[in-house]
Amino acid sequence: MDLGLEGRKALVCASSQGLGYACAFALSREGAIVTLNGRDAEKLEASRAKLAAATGREVRAVVADINSPEGRAALLAEAGDCDILVNNNSGPPPGHFQNWEEVDWIGAVNANMVPALMLIRGVLPGMRERRFGRIINITSAMVKTPMGPMGLSTAARAGLTAACKALVPEVAADNVTINNLLPERFDTERQQQMARLMMGMKGITLEEARAEIAQTIAAKRFGRPEEFGDACAYLCSAQAGFISGQNMQLDGGSYRGLI
Repeated sequence: MDLGLEGRKALVCASSQGLGYACAFALSREGAIVTLNGRDAEKLEASRAKLAAATGREVRAVVADINSPEGRAALLAEAGDCDILVNNNSGPPPGHFQNWEEVDWIGAVNANMVPALMLIRGVLPGMRERRFGRIINITSAMVKTPMGPMGLSTAARAGLTAACKALVPEVAADNVTINNLLPERFDTERQQQMARLMMGMKGITLEEARAEIAQTIAAKRFGRPEEFGDACAYLCSAQAGFISGQNMQLDGGSYRGLI
């Protein structure tokens, strides 16, 4: 299927590795001109070169910290005319409610809500004028199934979800869509970190921790990053123009709710 992305400009935040890179790869493979983003210049350039070699497409990169106004300004200066924006950022570590101070809550909002909203605000006028825009927020399964240890992430990402849902009716007629991808247990560095935490807590090996985590998934395996990237590419396609304001679960069938 031709997704109609040839020559489209895509900005993918926090994309030097993990799910961000997976989205960038899928978009580049489909013909988009992708701009990668990260804070580590050396790592980002390695990812840019790897992606360009793999897809044979033009790939750009901007070193910037999206948590800061300066970083977001740098991104928008280089890629603010994008047709596709994929918002992504690392989440806060798990913890306990009684241990979280005000600064922790503010930090979560300033990482997992505010940057995405400010970048959307920056790219939206151009998308509406060109009458094509695809905005994807990589959030978390915890938005729909909150768990205590992930409270910081859940709260900030749920706030982003609500703000974007309110925006959807205002931009839909201009062929601009806003959707959220809710990952659960994809085989990325984030899951390696979670497995290492379990190792320390339970005194087990990394392999045992990974196996125990996999058993919590209905599919009994971790998700593959390329599966996530392909879902992102479809939601960014010309064919997905009638899909907006949705929260797509990518969790191997683990979510038990209806909506």
